[in-house]
Amino acid sequence: MKKIEEAKLILQEIGMPKKQQTDLCGYTLIAMSSVSEEDTWNSSKNDWIRIHDIIQFLNEKYDIIYAENSRETFRKQAIHHFRNAAIIEDNGKATNSPNYRYRLTEEALALIKSFKKDSWDSSLIEFKNEHGTLIDKYASKKRMEKMPVKINGENFLFSPGRHNELQKYIIEEFAPRFAPGSECLYVGDTIKKDLVNNIETLKKLGFTITKHDKMPDVVLYSEEKNWIYFIESVTSVGPMDPKRILEITQMTRNVKAGKVFVTAFLDFTTYKKFATTIAWETEVWISAMPDHMIHLNGDRFLGPR
Repeated sequence: MKKIEEAKLILQEIGMPKKQQTDLCGYTLIAMSSVSEEDTWNSSKNDWIRIHDIIQFLNEKYDIIYAENSRETFRKQAIHHFRNAAIIEDNGKATNSPNYRYRLTEEALALIKSFKKDSWDSSLIEFKNEHGTLIDKYASKKRMEKMPVKINGENFLFSPGRHNELQKYIIEEFAPRFAPGSECLYVGDTIKKDLVNNIETLKKLGFTITKHDKMPDVVLYSEEKNWIYFIESVTSVGPMDPKRILEITQMTRNVKAGKVFVTAFLDFTTYKKFATTIAWETEVWISAMPDHMIHLNGDRFLGPR
């Protein structure tokens, strides 16, 4: 097995994410260990080196050319993640200092030296017990960033982002005020497109959904009123404009329940960007002013207070 394949196997065994099991990352580990194709991993070193030295080493020992302007690529794709995984450490100098250096940590050096030896398995377990795996660290970070939300009495997690932040407000702030007692039939997530998708109830109500149809961001149903709320969560695109109303009307042509079309915004500033494109006979809700609605159907609400 070639050194690059062995290096990538080491990274895999350590628990590095897939993106850090590439050739570039493998060659970075090889250069950090200062092993040639003929060397054994037991001869690995942990001398202080620069990214420039990594590039030079690969050129001289492996005849692989990386341009000097690829240093940032090494830093972003390999060095940064190796440091997070306790594979390497820096010397504490300012990053723009000519004396800034990296080296393998003592624990990583001992582990790498044991590769292909009988002690590899026990060394690997010891390293993981001490430092964990980067896959777990990154997964934990993503879980911490997620937003908890209760939908139909069950706990879910929204991925981070303004779009999902607004969807959380729709479910937790809009629904209790303007659709009390309603059931969420559909809500997407920026990563998991159909976080909640009650296909059975949607079909009973008369929905005919094909793979080409795009559901509104949030669909609520009030059985008491027999109303369906179609709500678009708008942070940058997608208000309830006439084209969108036509698409949803076509999708729900067999639905007998009353249809309420709502465009939701985080703030008034965002609303103003879309004000001229929103369709008449629809509603606007702004989470920054959760107790109020803007009704673009004045004939129904015009009258003295």
